[in-house]
Amino acid sequence: MSIFNGTHYPPPFFLPSGIPGLEESHIWISIPLSMMYMFAILGNSIITHMIHKNPSLHEPQYVFLSMLAATDTGLPASTLPTVLNVFLLNHREIEFHGCPAQMFFIHTLSSLESAILLVVAFDLFMAICNPLCYTVVLTHSRITQMGLAAVARGVVLMAPLPILLKWPPFCKNIILSHSFCFHPDVMKPACGSIRVNIIYGLTLVLCSFGVDSVFIALSYALILKTVLAIVSGEGQLKALNTCVSHIFTVLIFYVPLITLPLMHRIGRYHSPLPHVTMSNIFLFLTPVLNPLVYSIKTKQIRSALRRLVVLKVA
Repeated sequence: MSIFNGTHYPPPFFLPSGIPGLEESHIWISIPLSMMYMFAILGNSIITHMIHKNPSLHEPQYVFLSMLAATDTGLPASTLPTVLNVFLLNHREIEFHGCPAQMFFIHTLSSLESAILLVVAFDLFMAICNPLCYTVVLTHSRITQMGLAAVARGVVLMAPLPILLKWPPFCKNIILSHSFCFHPDVMKPACGSIRVNIIYGLTLVLCSFGVDSVFIALSYALILKTVLAIVSGEGQLKALNTCVSHIFTVLIFYVPLITLPLMHRIGRYHSPLPHVTMSNIFLFLTPVLNPLVYSIKTKQIRSALRRLVVLKVA
């Protein structure tokens, strides 16, 4: 493997990393990784297909769920080539122009997922706190506009990232901490000024994930206030049960998403293992668990899944 030690502007390639100290076991680690990729892509694809094919699931909450599942299909698909190249084929070079392209898709899809989680929280807020206006506010045209706005925001905000990556020179070994291209990680080997990249990266976090998380927290606070005001204990339990899967989905997405950039910016570790562990959680936790959570907690999804299985068997 060639290591780049000179100053280059931009570098010819980057070197994604596997799990340090377990290089000889990468071929075995690739087996569970491949299974998780298969489950994430297949599980979310099935949910998207079921909602699309079942007219009874063409309600706003299920349309938003299909958007979430489609995003959870794209996120692992965008990292699959480099991750399996490292673990399965032991091929660690990624050409420079391929790295910013992968980085763009990872960050754009993450921003899109954050926006969809926000509209899911808004959908739940309208259903519980203002049910009389639910169908008036959440029309099909407005749902389409929300989806297009989420995509447009992600593309517009993340498009400058690959461009900014071409400015600074790289004069260190361009070995990444992860098996995929992640913006804070890719900027570490740069020896020129990366102040613009840091400021823009912080702006992205605040304008997308920061704003979304604040409004999501506000939505659930108002939902909780409304639920606690319900006189019937059974009504409270039913409403809280509806919220559980949504809150769990938000947590499994935002906790790794916030922790991973913080580890790169303020964490100091002698071993890269914490970065690798958190990156794998970020990659697989949400796409793998979301189909399970919604299949278990949503009665209509379970029913549609049973009908699909019976139809395929017949």
